Amino acid sequence: MASTSSAPKVALVTGASSGMGKETAKRLLQDGLVVYVAARRVDQMEDLRALGAIPLKMNITVDEDVLAAVKQIQGGHGGIDVLVNNAGFGMYGAMEESTIDDARYQFEVNLFGMARLTQLALPAMRKKGAGTIINISSMGGKIYTPLGSWYHATKHAVEGWSDCLRIELAPFGIQVVIIEPGAIATEWGNIMLEPMLKRSGSGPYQALAHAMAKAMRSSYGKAGAASPPSVVADAILQAVRARRPKTRYVVGKLAKPLMFIRKYFGDRVFDMAIMSQAK
Repeated sequence: MASTSSAPKVALVTGASSGMGKETAKRLLQDGLVVYVAARRVDQMEDLRALGAIPLKMNITVDEDVLAAVKQIQGGHGGIDVLVNNAGFGMYGAMEESTIDDARYQFEVNLFGMARLTQLALPAMRKKGAGTIINISSMGGKIYTPLGSWYHATKHAVEGWSDCLRIELAPFGIQVVIIEPGAIATEWGNIMLEPMLKRSGSGPYQALAHAMAKAMRSSYGKAGAASPPSVVADAILQAVRARRPKTRYVVGKLAKPLMFIRKYFGDRVFDMAIMSQAK
């Protein structure tokens, strides 16, 4: 049975120290939710604390951190009503030149961390008969780009994992929503460039690595080339407010056209389209 309490909903936003997570937390606070925000860099969430959020220090790959965060929320407010699984990063570099340890860590952050947190949040949601889980995927969960094999593998996994979860949780009144951002003006582009060039900038893949670096700087470095994080926060707020949210929200520059080409024109045409940007 769904809860009839008039108390405000309780949200947890991971990866809230910057970008999409920070903007989402602000929007949820403005909408009257109790908002917990989690990240490794607690000092970078002091502005959110000043707005009324409750910061938690959490490394999504450390089980003790995840357990402690959920325990604190349950102790303070009974459980999580809205879980925004936003924590993640992009690891780029030639597959051959990326260590398996690095690949495992990419999966730990982008998939297994959110899965563990979701597992811990679900009992309280099932007890209430309500809840919303919002998983931040990417247009990269439907398309692919050179040197992004491990990153795209995680995002394709998030898509399939979320689809299964949506069906499993529907009988309990719990909604599962996927957000698929395109090019968003965040730290993402700058953070992935240096490690990519370190892995592949001087070996057999160096021409492709430097071409990709140039394309990434163009996509994320120029004013107006990427959408602001607010477009993602708007979609999340729309999903939270909806009685029956869409299963997917595609937002941000490049997302819809690239996903359209991939879906309707096939692999070879998409290969040519994406490689035309990496020259």
